Amino acid sequence: MGKDLSDAAFSKEDRARYRQKVRRCLDVLALMLDAAAFEGENRMTGLEIELNLMDADAEPAMCNAEVLANLGDPTFQTELGQFNLELNARPRLICGDGFADYERTILESLGRAEDRAEKSDSTIVLVGILPTLGPEHLVEGNLSANERYHALNDQIAGARGEQFAVDIRGVERLQAANDSIAPEAACTSVQFHMQVPPDRFASYWNASQAIAAIQVAVGANSPYLYGRRLWAETRIALFQQATDTRPEELKAQGVRPRVWFGERWITSVFDLFEENVRYFPPLLPVLDDEDPVVVLHDGDVPQLGELRLHNGTVYRWNRPVYDVMNGRPHLRVENRVLPAGPTVADMMANAAFYFGLARQLAEEERPIWTQLPFAAAEDNFHVAARRGIEATVHWPRAGDVAVTDLVLDELLPKAAAGLDKFGVAPVHRDRLLAIIEGRCRARRNGATWQTETVQLAERQRGLDRGPALHEMLLRYIELQHTNDPVHTWPVA
Repeated sequence: MGKDLSDAAFSKEDRARYRQKVRRCLDVLALMLDAAAFEGENRMTGLEIELNLMDADAEPAMCNAEVLANLGDPTFQTELGQFNLELNARPRLICGDGFADYERTILESLGRAEDRAEKSDSTIVLVGILPTLGPEHLVEGNLSANERYHALNDQIAGARGEQFAVDIRGVERLQAANDSIAPEAACTSVQFHMQVPPDRFASYWNASQAIAAIQVAVGANSPYLYGRRLWAETRIALFQQATDTRPEELKAQGVRPRVWFGERWITSVFDLFEENVRYFPPLLPVLDDEDPVVVLHDGDVPQLGELRLHNGTVYRWNRPVYDVMNGRPHLRVENRVLPAGPTVADMMANAAFYFGLARQLAEEERPIWTQLPFAAAEDNFHVAARRGIEATVHWPRAGDVAVTDLVLDELLPKAAAGLDKFGVAPVHRDRLLAIIEGRCRARRNGATWQTETVQLAERQRGLDRGPALHEMLLRYIELQHTNDPVHTWPVA
């Protein structure tokens, strides 16, 4: 979804031509898969981190354009809300000291951004949902200036045809309505990219779907929205509802949501791109000049721009990615389930757990997805989002099991084995997986630290919810800067 759009007015003819072009791209992708034309064994990885900007009073700071102008760093980009930034870490291998290299460069990049943010009287927060956000902040006027966001807002709002309703029932309940997709800007995530061989893509995507619930339970960090305590990972429910193009009648007819877990295990990456074309009308019918059939016939690599843009408007929690680097096409799984934060160390631990566990499960002789019904994987995902580290999930041979027990007894050793297959140095493997182990033993992640700290302020010191959230967030920032894992943070 990186296109800049100068004209967001699309005609019926534009949509018809775009639909035809997307199908032409899909046909070319099928030919490329049959010809094994992709980069194969390169195990490159990538990370994207969405950030929040906060002022000295712990309120969202609407100044991303100013910070980016002062920063002048192409690894940072704008995001949907004016209080958002995105950091794109340089892709790299995780063998050897790869994770240490990631952590060092991300900390350095955030340090530079923090310095520029201070010049705009703001600071950077790594959190799933900024706890002090209110309805007054998530309005169309606070969308970033980039035309693509306004075009996307216009198209989603037009497809919806009525207000976006948010109704989240958690520990407390939130009901709200909005005329735009601005509430989506509240959802800040970390996204892990894993390049995989085309003939193994289905195995890696299926494995990623199976463990999505475990990732969310262990890494939850979004318990508050509009001052209400909702789900441990409220971001999951908010993202789905804040971008839902379906009125109630289409939901009743079974029309798929654009924020989608999916509905089946797959046998090929083609399944996912084909579903995108079959189920989802185009939102941004922007045509490239490329004829992918001619490009492929001439022996070159097509960009498949329309297929990629359309894919960027279907928000799967594990998304397929087609990309071209250095003249070679490749495929990636983009894992999008986790919130940002609380620290860089926590995010690196989440990355190590994901990369290692996904690889091990994808390469086992008896795959997890042959033992776990897809509906159970989806149920696990929503239970984990609601309950976080206190969740109980269904797992083959274990039945209904506490997620912390499952991680400690079965999944951490598998993650370690997967990291060994990547060639990760044992010192980094052990340090990062120890953070996941520590969370499970302490039963504390970002969501539990936030809620425990707010409860302490409310019950022991008599603060109302608003002041308690502001105080908690200021303390959160102090501890974030230590880069100590969240399970070691004091609740006081």
